[in-house]
Amino acid sequence: MQELTGPLHGRADAKLELIVERFSGFLEVDPDLSFQMAAYVGGRPVLDVWGGPHLGEHSLMVPFSVSKNTIGLSVALLVDRGQIDLDTPVAEYWPEFSAAGKSAVTVRQLLSHQAGLPTASPRLTWKELLDPHAGAAKLAATRPFWHPGSAFGYHGLTIGNLASELVYRITGATLQEFYEREIRSHIGADFYLGLPPELESRRVDVLEMIPPLAERPSWTPTPYASWVFGPHEGAPQDEANDPRTWRSGHPAHASTASARGIAQVLAATVTGLGDRPAMLSQETVTIISQQQVRGYDEVLGQNDRAHSIVFQKPSKVFSWGGPRSFGHDGARGAVACADPDTAVAFAYTIARGPFPGGADPRAIIAAREIGEISW
Repeated sequence: MQELTGPLHGRADAKLELIVERFSGFLEVDPDLSFQMAAYVGGRPVLDVWGGPHLGEHSLMVPFSVSKNTIGLSVALLVDRGQIDLDTPVAEYWPEFSAAGKSAVTVRQLLSHQAGLPTASPRLTWKELLDPHAGAAKLAATRPFWHPGSAFGYHGLTIGNLASELVYRITGATLQEFYEREIRSHIGADFYLGLPPELESRRVDVLEMIPPLAERPSWTPTPYASWVFGPHEGAPQDEANDPRTWRSGHPAHASTASARGIAQVLAATVTGLGDRPAMLSQETVTIISQQQVRGYDEVLGQNDRAHSIVFQKPSKVFSWGGPRSFGHDGARGAVACADPDTAVAFAYTIARGPFPGGADPRAIIAAREIGEISW
Protein backbone atom coordinates (compact mmCIF):
# COMPACT_ATOMS: atom_id res chain seq x y z
CA MET A 1 0.00 0.00 0.00
CA GLN A 2 1.08 3.57 -0.63
CA GLU A 3 1.24 6.25 2.07
CA LEU A 4 -1.29 9.00 1.42
CA THR A 5 -0.84 12.76 1.65
CA GLY A 6 -3.59 15.33 1.79
CA PRO A 7 -6.85 15.40 3.74
CA LEU A 8 -7.21 11.61 3.65
CA HIS A 9 -4.62 9.91 5.85
CA GLY A 10 -3.37 6.34 5.85
CA ARG A 11 -2.49 3.82 3.18
CA ALA A 12 -4.13 2.50 0.03
CA ASP A 13 -3.35 0.17 -2.84
CA ALA A 14 -2.66 2.01 -6.09
CA LYS A 15 -5.68 0.30 -7.68
CA LEU A 16 -7.92 2.30 -5.33
CA GLU A 17 -6.77 5.69 -6.60
CA LEU A 18 -10.26 6.76 -7.69
CA ILE A 19 -11.78 5.85 -4.32
CA VAL A 20 -9.01 7.78 -2.54
CA GLU A 21 -9.59 10.83 -4.73
CA ARG A 22 -13.34 10.72 -4.19
CA PHE A 23 -13.15 10.46 -0.40
CA SER A 24 -10.47 13.15 -0.28
CA GLY A 25 -12.94 15.35 -2.13
CA PHE A 26 -15.66 14.58 0.40
CA LEU A 27 -13.34 15.78 3.18
CA GLU A 28 -12.44 18.95 1.30
CA VAL A 29 -16.05 20.05 0.84
CA ASP A 30 -17.27 19.02 4.31
CA PRO A 31 -14.93 20.15 7.13
CA ASP A 32 -17.02 18.24 9.70
CA LEU A 33 -16.90 14.86 7.93
CA SER A 34 -14.88 12.31 9.91
CA PHE A 35 -14.59 8.63 9.01
CA GLN A 36 -12.39 5.55 8.99
CA MET A 37 -12.43 3.01 6.16
CA ALA A 38 -10.59 -0.29 5.81
CA ALA A 39 -10.61 -3.22 3.41
CA TYR A 40 -8.85 -6.54 2.96
CA VAL A 41 -8.82 -8.66 -0.18
CA GLY A 42 -7.85 -12.30 0.27
CA GLY A 43 -6.57 -11.45 3.72
CA ARG A 44 -4.25 -8.72 2.43
CA PRO A 45 -4.83 -5.08 3.46
CA VAL A 46 -5.61 -2.86 0.48
CA LEU A 47 -7.15 0.16 2.25
CA ASP A 48 -6.65 1.66 5.71
CA VAL A 49 -7.62 5.35 5.80
CA TRP A 50 -9.10 8.01 8.04
CA GLY A 51 -9.86 11.71 7.88
CA GLY A 52 -11.66 14.61 9.49
CA PRO A 53 -11.51 16.37 12.87
CA HIS A 54 -13.39 13.83 14.99
CA LEU A 55 -11.70 10.48 14.20
CA GLY A 56 -8.03 9.52 14.12
CA GLU A 57 -6.19 6.35 13.18
CA HIS A 58 -6.69 4.73 16.57
CA SER A 59 -10.10 6.15 17.51
CA LEU A 60 -12.78 3.73 18.69
CA MET A 61 -16.52 4.33 18.56
CA VAL A 62 -19.85 2.53 18.83
CA PRO A 63 -20.98 1.55 15.29
CA PHE A 64 -24.50 0.63 16.43
CA SER A 65 -25.81 -2.47 14.59
CA VAL A 66 -22.55 -3.15 12.82
CA SER A 67 -22.06 -4.83 16.21
CA LYS A 68 -24.37 -7.62 15.00
CA ASN A 69 -21.54 -8.99 12.87
CA THR A 70 -20.13 -10.36 16.14
CA ILE A 71 -23.36 -12.33 16.67
CA GLY A 72 -23.35 -13.78 13.17
CA LEU A 73 -19.70 -14.80 13.31
CA SER A 74 -20.00 -16.33 16.78
CA VAL A 75 -23.01 -18.40 15.72
CA ALA A 76 -21.17 -19.37 12.54
CA LEU A 77 -18.27 -20.71 14.59
CA LEU A 78 -20.65 -22.89 16.59
CA VAL A 79 -22.25 -24.13 13.37
CA ASP A 80 -18.78 -24.88 12.03
CA ARG A 81 -17.97 -26.94 15.13
CA GLY A 82 -21.25 -28.84 14.98
CA GLN A 83 -22.49 -27.36 18.26
CA ILE A 84 -25.53 -25.64 16.73
CA ASP A 85 -27.97 -27.13 14.23
CA LEU A 86 -29.96 -24.34 12.62
CA ASP A 87 -33.03 -26.56 12.13
CA THR A 88 -33.18 -27.73 15.75
CA PRO A 89 -35.88 -26.16 17.94
CA VAL A 90 -34.39 -23.49 20.21
CA ALA A 91 -36.05 -25.19 23.18
CA GLU A 92 -33.77 -28.21 22.83
CA TYR A 93 -30.88 -25.95 23.83
CA TRP A 94 -32.89 -23.57 26.02
CA PRO A 95 -35.91 -25.40 27.52
CA GLU A 96 -37.60 -22.31 29.00
CA PHE A 97 -37.91 -20.86 25.51
CA SER A 98 -40.71 -23.33 24.72
CA ALA A 99 -43.19 -21.26 26.78
CA ALA A 100 -46.08 -19.38 25.18
CA GLY A 101 -46.27 -21.36 21.97
CA LYS A 102 -42.59 -21.31 20.97
CA SER A 103 -41.69 -25.01 21.27
CA ALA A 104 -41.36 -25.42 17.49
CA VAL A 105 -39.37 -22.23 16.78
CA THR A 106 -36.06 -23.22 15.21
CA VAL A 107 -32.67 -21.63 15.61
CA ARG A 108 -32.88 -20.66 11.93
CA GLN A 109 -36.11 -18.72 12.55
CA LEU A 110 -34.82 -17.16 15.76
CA LEU A 111 -31.67 -15.82 14.12
CA SER A 112 -33.28 -14.56 10.90
CA HIS A 113 -35.79 -12.23 12.60
CA GLN A 114 -38.76 -14.59 12.09
CA ALA A 115 -39.51 -15.54 15.70
CA GLY A 116 -41.87 -12.64 16.44
CA LEU A 117 -39.86 -11.40 19.42
CA PRO A 118 -38.64 -7.92 18.45
CA THR A 119 -39.59 -6.93 21.99
CA ALA A 120 -41.06 -8.61 25.06
CA SER A 121 -44.40 -8.26 26.77
CA PRO A 122 -44.29 -6.43 29.13
CA ARG A 123 -41.69 -4.29 27.36
CA LEU A 124 -38.05 -4.69 28.26
CA THR A 125 -36.37 -2.06 30.40
CA TRP A 126 -32.86 -0.80 29.61
CA LYS A 127 -31.61 -2.67 32.67
CA GLU A 128 -33.09 -5.93 31.36
CA LEU A 129 -31.71 -5.38 27.87
CA LEU A 130 -28.18 -4.93 29.18
CA ASP A 131 -28.37 -7.78 31.70
CA PRO A 132 -26.71 -11.02 30.53
CA HIS A 133 -29.83 -13.08 31.25
CA ALA A 134 -32.80 -11.01 32.49
CA GLY A 135 -33.86 -9.78 29.06
CA ALA A 136 -33.61 -13.27 27.60
CA ALA A 137 -35.76 -14.71 30.40
CA LYS A 138 -38.49 -12.14 29.74
CA LEU A 139 -38.36 -12.88 26.00
CA ALA A 140 -38.59 -16.62 26.68
CA ALA A 141 -41.84 -16.05 28.58
CA THR A 142 -43.35 -13.86 25.82
CA ARG A 143 -45.85 -15.10 23.24
CA PRO A 144 -44.58 -14.11 19.77
CA PHE A 145 -46.11 -11.00 18.23
CA TRP A 146 -46.68 -12.93 14.99
CA HIS A 147 -46.77 -16.65 14.28
CA PRO A 148 -43.09 -17.63 13.95
CA GLY A 149 -42.18 -18.16 10.33
CA SER A 150 -45.22 -16.32 8.96
CA ALA A 151 -43.36 -13.01 8.65
CA PHE A 152 -40.13 -11.34 9.66
CA GLY A 153 -39.30 -8.09 11.41
CA TYR A 154 -36.05 -6.59 12.59
CA HIS A 155 -35.20 -7.76 16.12
CA GLY A 156 -32.98 -4.69 16.42
CA LEU A 157 -32.03 -5.08 20.09
CA THR A 158 -33.49 -8.40 21.21
CA ILE A 159 -31.51 -10.54 18.77
CA GLY A 160 -28.54 -9.75 20.98
CA ASN A 161 -30.26 -11.08 24.11
CA LEU A 162 -31.73 -14.10 22.31
CA ALA A 163 -28.50 -15.13 20.61
CA SER A 164 -26.43 -14.55 23.72
CA GLU A 165 -28.65 -16.79 25.84
CA LEU A 166 -28.57 -19.48 23.14
CA VAL A 167 -24.77 -19.34 23.06
CA TYR A 168 -24.70 -19.45 26.86
CA ARG A 169 -26.89 -22.57 27.01
CA ILE A 170 -24.54 -24.34 24.57
CA THR A 171 -21.13 -23.11 25.77
CA GLY A 172 -21.60 -21.81 29.31
CA ALA A 173 -20.34 -18.40 28.14
CA THR A 174 -22.26 -15.28 27.21
CA LEU A 175 -21.92 -14.20 23.60
CA GLN A 176 -19.58 -11.43 24.73
CA GLU A 177 -17.36 -13.95 26.51
CA PHE A 178 -17.46 -16.47 23.66
CA TYR A 179 -16.66 -13.88 20.99
CA GLU A 180 -13.75 -12.50 23.00
CA ARG A 181 -12.30 -15.90 23.79
CA GLU A 182 -12.82 -17.66 20.48
CA ILE A 183 -12.57 -14.87 17.89
CA ARG A 184 -11.34 -11.40 18.84
CA SER A 185 -8.47 -12.36 21.13
CA HIS A 186 -6.95 -14.58 18.44
CA ILE A 187 -6.81 -11.62 16.06
CA GLY A 188 -6.03 -8.77 18.45
CA ALA A 189 -8.50 -6.60 16.56
CA ASP A 190 -10.11 -3.41 17.81
CA PHE A 191 -13.67 -4.74 17.72
CA TYR A 192 -14.80 -5.20 21.31
CA LEU A 193 -17.95 -6.34 23.06
CA GLY A 194 -17.35 -4.40 26.24
CA LEU A 195 -14.54 -1.86 25.94
CA PRO A 196 -11.57 -2.67 28.23
CA PRO A 197 -11.03 0.16 30.76
CA GLU A 198 -7.48 0.77 29.57
CA LEU A 199 -8.79 1.68 26.10
CA GLU A 200 -11.49 4.13 27.16
CA SER A 201 -9.27 7.12 26.36
CA ARG A 202 -9.43 6.13 22.68
CA ARG A 203 -13.23 6.16 22.54
CA VAL A 204 -14.92 9.06 20.77
CA ASP A 205 -18.56 10.07 20.82
CA VAL A 206 -20.99 9.39 18.01
CA LEU A 207 -22.35 12.78 16.93
CA GLU A 208 -25.96 13.69 16.20
CA MET A 209 -27.13 13.59 12.59
CA ILE A 210 -28.16 16.94 11.11
CA PRO A 211 -31.32 17.03 8.96
CA PRO A 212 -30.86 19.02 5.75
CA LEU A 213 -32.08 22.63 6.00
CA ALA A 214 -33.04 21.88 9.61
CA GLU A 215 -36.01 19.87 8.34
CA ARG A 216 -37.28 17.07 10.52
CA PRO A 217 -39.58 14.91 8.38
CA SER A 218 -42.34 13.18 10.28
CA TRP A 219 -42.15 9.41 10.68
CA THR A 220 -45.14 7.15 11.16
CA PRO A 221 -43.77 4.08 12.90
CA THR A 222 -45.28 0.63 12.64
CA PRO A 223 -46.98 -0.62 15.82
CA TYR A 224 -43.97 -2.87 16.42
CA ALA A 225 -41.45 -0.07 15.89
CA SER A 226 -43.08 2.03 18.58
CA TRP A 227 -42.42 -0.75 21.06
CA VAL A 228 -38.98 -1.73 19.78
CA PHE A 229 -37.43 1.71 19.34
CA GLY A 230 -39.61 3.87 21.57
CA PRO A 231 -38.57 4.94 25.07
CA HIS A 232 -37.82 2.08 27.44
CA GLU A 233 -38.63 2.12 31.12
CA GLY A 234 -35.91 3.68 33.22
CA ALA A 235 -33.58 6.64 32.74
CA PRO A 236 -33.07 7.64 29.09
CA GLN A 237 -29.97 6.01 27.69
CA ASP A 238 -27.73 7.09 24.81
CA GLU A 239 -27.02 3.84 22.98
CA ALA A 240 -23.69 5.06 21.62
CA ASN A 241 -22.28 7.40 24.24
CA ASP A 242 -23.57 6.16 27.59
CA PRO A 243 -20.85 4.25 29.49
CA ARG A 244 -23.45 1.67 30.53
CA THR A 245 -23.87 0.60 26.91
CA TRP A 246 -20.31 0.48 25.61
CA ARG A 247 -19.05 -1.06 28.82
CA SER A 248 -21.70 -3.78 28.63
CA GLY A 249 -20.98 -4.50 24.96
CA HIS A 250 -24.52 -5.54 24.05
CA PRO A 251 -23.81 -7.55 20.87
CA ALA A 252 -26.74 -6.15 18.90
CA HIS A 253 -25.83 -2.48 19.12
CA ALA A 254 -23.02 -1.57 21.54
CA SER A 255 -19.67 -2.90 20.40
CA THR A 256 -16.77 -0.44 20.33
CA ALA A 257 -14.49 -0.59 17.32
CA SER A 258 -12.41 0.95 14.58
CA ALA A 259 -12.99 0.28 10.90
CA ARG A 260 -9.65 -1.51 10.74
CA GLY A 261 -10.62 -3.79 13.63
CA ILE A 262 -13.99 -4.68 12.14
CA ALA A 263 -12.45 -5.46 8.74
CA GLN A 264 -9.78 -7.60 10.38
CA VAL A 265 -12.39 -9.72 12.18
CA LEU A 266 -14.41 -10.23 8.99
CA ALA A 267 -11.28 -11.15 7.05
CA ALA A 268 -9.95 -13.52 9.71
CA THR A 269 -13.21 -15.44 9.92
CA VAL A 270 -14.35 -15.46 6.27
CA THR A 271 -11.31 -15.24 3.97
CA GLY A 272 -8.27 -15.66 6.20
CA LEU A 273 -6.00 -12.91 7.45
CA GLY A 274 -2.42 -12.72 6.24
CA ASP A 275 -0.98 -16.22 6.18
CA ARG A 276 -3.58 -17.63 8.56
CA PRO A 277 -6.48 -19.62 7.10
CA ALA A 278 -10.06 -18.53 7.69
CA MET A 279 -11.55 -19.52 11.02
CA LEU A 280 -14.70 -20.71 9.24
CA SER A 281 -14.90 -23.38 6.58
CA GLN A 282 -16.22 -22.26 3.23
CA GLU A 283 -19.18 -24.63 3.69
CA THR A 284 -20.12 -22.82 6.90
CA VAL A 285 -19.72 -19.42 5.23
CA THR A 286 -22.10 -20.60 2.52
CA ILE A 287 -24.62 -21.81 5.11
CA ILE A 288 -24.49 -18.73 7.31
CA SER A 289 -24.69 -16.30 4.39
CA GLN A 290 -27.62 -17.98 2.63
CA GLN A 291 -30.65 -15.70 2.37
CA GLN A 292 -33.47 -16.74 4.70
CA VAL A 293 -36.03 -13.96 4.23
CA ARG A 294 -36.70 -11.09 1.85
CA GLY A 295 -39.57 -8.65 1.52
CA TYR A 296 -41.58 -6.53 3.92
CA ASP A 297 -40.12 -5.96 7.38
CA GLU A 298 -42.93 -5.87 9.97
CA VAL A 299 -40.92 -3.73 12.39
CA LEU A 300 -39.27 -1.23 10.06
CA GLY A 301 -42.22 -1.04 7.70
CA GLN A 302 -39.86 -1.25 4.73
CA ASN A 303 -39.84 -3.38 1.59
CA ASP A 304 -36.82 -5.17 0.10
CA ARG A 305 -35.22 -6.04 3.42
CA ALA A 306 -33.32 -9.32 3.52
CA HIS A 307 -31.45 -11.40 6.08
CA SER A 308 -29.36 -14.52 6.22
CA ILE A 309 -28.49 -15.94 9.65
CA VAL A 310 -28.26 -12.66 11.62
CA PHE A 311 -26.58 -10.78 8.75
CA GLN A 312 -28.20 -8.44 6.25
CA LYS A 313 -28.15 -9.48 2.60
CA PRO A 314 -27.69 -7.30 -0.49
CA SER A 315 -30.63 -5.16 -1.57
CA LYS A 316 -31.17 -1.90 -3.43
CA VAL A 317 -29.94 -0.06 -0.34
CA PHE A 318 -27.19 -2.51 0.62
CA SER A 319 -25.69 -3.12 -2.82
CA TRP A 320 -22.24 -3.76 -1.38
CA GLY A 321 -21.35 -6.95 -3.26
CA GLY A 322 -22.45 -10.11 -4.98
CA PRO A 323 -25.29 -12.51 -4.13
CA ARG A 324 -23.31 -14.35 -1.45
CA SER A 325 -22.09 -11.19 0.28
CA PHE A 326 -23.36 -10.32 3.74
CA GLY A 327 -22.81 -7.84 6.54
CA HIS A 328 -24.61 -5.26 8.65
CA ASP A 329 -25.06 -1.52 8.77
CA GLY A 330 -25.51 0.74 11.77
CA ALA A 331 -28.11 3.37 12.58
CA ARG A 332 -25.67 6.29 12.33
CA GLY A 333 -23.84 5.53 9.07
CA ALA A 334 -21.34 2.76 9.80
CA VAL A 335 -21.32 -0.43 7.72
CA ALA A 336 -19.28 -3.62 7.38
CA CYS A 337 -19.56 -6.49 4.93
CA ALA A 338 -17.77 -9.46 3.42
CA ASP A 339 -18.03 -11.19 0.06
CA PRO A 340 -16.68 -14.75 -0.03
CA ASP A 341 -16.67 -14.75 -3.84
CA THR A 342 -14.42 -11.70 -4.19
CA ALA A 343 -12.63 -12.28 -0.84
CA VAL A 344 -13.34 -8.68 0.22
CA ALA A 345 -13.77 -7.70 3.87
CA PHE A 346 -14.78 -4.05 4.28
CA ALA A 347 -15.63 -1.71 7.17
CA TYR A 348 -16.49 1.96 7.56
CA THR A 349 -17.15 4.05 10.67
CA ILE A 350 -18.29 7.67 10.73
CA ALA A 351 -18.57 10.19 13.56
CA ARG A 352 -21.62 12.04 12.22
CA GLY A 353 -23.60 9.95 9.79
CA PRO A 354 -25.75 11.37 6.99
CA PHE A 355 -29.42 11.97 7.68
CA PRO A 356 -31.78 10.07 7.98
CA GLY A 357 -29.47 7.26 9.12
CA GLY A 358 -28.42 3.79 8.13
CA ALA A 359 -25.35 2.91 6.09
CA ASP A 360 -23.59 5.85 4.44
CA PRO A 361 -24.28 5.32 0.70
CA ARG A 362 -20.74 6.50 -0.10
CA ALA A 363 -19.34 3.56 1.82
CA ILE A 364 -21.67 1.05 0.15
CA ILE A 365 -20.44 2.19 -3.26
CA ALA A 366 -16.79 1.93 -2.20
CA ALA A 367 -17.26 -1.63 -0.90
CA ARG A 368 -18.87 -2.70 -4.16
CA GLU A 369 -16.14 -1.05 -6.27
CA ILE A 370 -13.36 -2.81 -4.35
CA GLY A 371 -15.01 -6.12 -5.17
CA GLU A 372 -15.23 -5.23 -8.87
CA ILE A 373 -11.47 -4.70 -9.23
CA SER A 374 -9.30 -7.44 -10.70
CA TRP A 375 -6.80 -8.14 -7.94
